[in-house]
Amino acid sequence: MPKYRRGRINDEMQKELMRILRTVKDPRVQNAFLSVTAVDCTADLKYAKIYYSALQGDEKEIRLGLKAATGYIRRELAHSLNLRITPELTFLRDSSIAYGAHISSILEKLDISPEEPDAPGQGESHEEISTN
Repeated sequence: MPKYRRGRINDEMQKELMRILRTVKDPRVQNAFLSVTAVDCTADLKYAKIYYSALQGDEKEIRLGLKAATGYIRRELAHSLNLRITPELTFLRDSSIAYGAHISSILEKLDISPEEPDAPGQGESHEEISTN
């Protein structure tokens, strides 16, 4: 299967998973404000890794809630996507958003003054070199 098709399937699955996760009745999932950051299907579309980030809640409880709701999520995904095989879902926590926020807070704490342009006569000297 061409790689661009798999990319389109990953994007479509990500959109559908966001919609489906809002309908999950499990309070561990419902109250966590989950966001699907990426989907990575294997080439044969039998397995899919779902990367998610949670705004609040206990990580262990969220993971257990997602594991309990995997059957429902997979069934709803099969109804919404027209694929021969609905992939088995594996949920993995994506910490890149938290890491980015951490890096941003570090950068905000730095006190860097803007550089002033070099005045004439300062810094590097620019000499003309003539070639004969």
